[in-house]
Amino acid sequence: MSAEIQEVRDFLAAHHPFDLLPAEVLGDVARSVQITYARRGTVLMKPGDKVDTLYVVRTGAVETRDPDGHLLARPCEGECFGVRALLRGGVAVNRIEVIEDSLLYSLSAVLFQQLRQDYSSFSYFFAAFDGGRIGDAMKVNAKDVDFLTKQVSELLTREPVTCTPDIDVRQAAQHMRDKRVSCLLITDDQGSLSGILTDRDLRGRVVAEGLDYTTPVTRVMTPNPRCVQAETLVFDAMLLMSRHNIHHLPVLKDGAVAGCLTTSTVVDSQSASPLYMAKKVHGATEVAQLKAVISQVPSLVEGLASQGANTHGIGHVVSALTDAVAVRLIHLAEAKFGPAPVPYAWLAAGSQARQEQTAVSDQDNCVILHDSYDPVAHGPYFKQVMQFVSDGLNECGYVYCPGEMMATTDKWRQPLAVWHDYFRRWIEEPDPKALMLSSIFFDLRLIHGDASLFDDLLGNVLEKCRKNRIFQAYMATNALTHRPPIGFFRNLVLISGGDHDHTMDLKHNGIVPIVDLARVYALAGGIKAVNTFERLEAAREAKVLSTDGADDLRDALEFISMIRLRHQAGRIREGLAADNYVSPDELSSFDRSHLKAAFAVVKTLQAALASAYQLGRF
Repeated sequence: MSAEIQEVRDFLAAHHPFDLLPAEVLGDVARSVQITYARRGTVLMKPGDKVDTLYVVRTGAVETRDPDGHLLARPCEGECFGVRALLRGGVAVNRIEVIEDSLLYSLSAVLFQQLRQDYSSFSYFFAAFDGGRIGDAMKVNAKDVDFLTKQVSELLTREPVTCTPDIDVRQAAQHMRDKRVSCLLITDDQGSLSGILTDRDLRGRVVAEGLDYTTPVTRVMTPNPRCVQAETLVFDAMLLMSRHNIHHLPVLKDGAVAGCLTTSTVVDSQSASPLYMAKKVHGATEVAQLKAVISQVPSLVEGLASQGANTHGIGHVVSALTDAVAVRLIHLAEAKFGPAPVPYAWLAAGSQARQEQTAVSDQDNCVILHDSYDPVAHGPYFKQVMQFVSDGLNECGYVYCPGEMMATTDKWRQPLAVWHDYFRRWIEEPDPKALMLSSIFFDLRLIHGDASLFDDLLGNVLEKCRKNRIFQAYMATNALTHRPPIGFFRNLVLISGGDHDHTMDLKHNGIVPIVDLARVYALAGGIKAVNTFERLEAAREAKVLSTDGADDLRDALEFISMIRLRHQAGRIREGLAADNYVSPDELSSFDRSHLKAAFAVVKTLQAALASAYQLGRF
């Protein structure tokens, strides 16, 4: 190999995605490279030109402008250009001009396409260049963690074993024996579920009580049992079984019985670590036991991330554990202070409500009380119950909210009528404080209590928001306050000075902008979903967001969140506290490139939102 070819190979090997190619292949690529010297002012391609070359900048710089003359990018040393043209049939759509005397490496279109075909990691790199999506790039190293993504229906391996209500206990037991099952689903003439009979029922309600075997099955079965839909996630089904200490869970599909999920089925097929944590939470009798379980969350997150779980699934698991702790504390409080004198609903706010927690954080919650609430007669009870729950959450690591957005604050523990008035004023009379509160309290989810209270409030609020274009515009303005850390030329904008010098805040400048965008789309569409991924999907279906926009934002959110999560997992492994400040130096060229693409997506959608609400220059 000549010195010149060696130099070309070494240069390519130092830049992504060529560093993904095997050494021998990289040597062949280096031999095929054509070297071109281009002087400043040279136009390499313009819209409509036939393009059969992929360029790599060795030294110098070029700039890309769209047909209207808008500057799109300035590729510099080690970066490629001409990609979009090659991925769109070999026809240029933009103008590319040399702005500094440059040395360029060029590969033929034939070689470029062959490398994409033969090496998937090389191909995925170019997903961000309109030939695919950021989400495609994430598939390079992605693995699946079944219990985060698998639906209950996927665990059903046999048809449901059912019988009608007119049989007796002996016939039921014989049927269970013959079918080799531990439970029997009782259905009516229309096939709807009426009850369930289990081995435990036969032991405890028949044999132990000395009942005659001709006893009707309806006398000993459990009527109207808890059940789940076929599309329910396995993790959520197991949380339900753990919370209520049940071992058989009927599964419905389109109103008909589809099967029965058992604890042993799930344990045999899944990794049960977070499920065991949930079981310990539901069985805890004191706060210290809850604290011991939640102390394992950082290790759980690190383990899930190392297994390749996506951030959507991890957020769901961590938030579900937070829900479980809150519910258990409420139960302990009611056992200590007695049942509630009037109906109420405990709501989570913020990242817990969105099911997007990836670590133990501060607590954001509130309570809706029934309008029959009497401050004098009922106030002391609810104050001590909420204080007990909030103190317990704090002891478990969910520290008190610095802004006191908690149910212990009198203002956020009010009757339904007061909450209606709160939201009416926030929507009809928006001001900076109202917008700040709206960003918190428009992300609410019922955790415990009377669902009708929350449903009443939510339905009214969403209808008001959907019809109020002025309020939407205020929320849109508020959503543009957090900008992605990317400059005009797609360079990363880093924090300068202080404790986080030369880093990016991936939470406030990466994830929060997408969360804010999704919230505006949800309000504009009257969408009930709170989770950001689900809001984007619902916004697409409601046609308040384009299909491409929804897909791009979902991909960007997952990619940015995964980079953040990997960073946090790395700090946990090193015994450090997790944070959101990521230096580009800790990222591969691959991750840096796609992070830029993700930020560019957010910036583009923010500009589109500003335009839609005529918010002026963005």
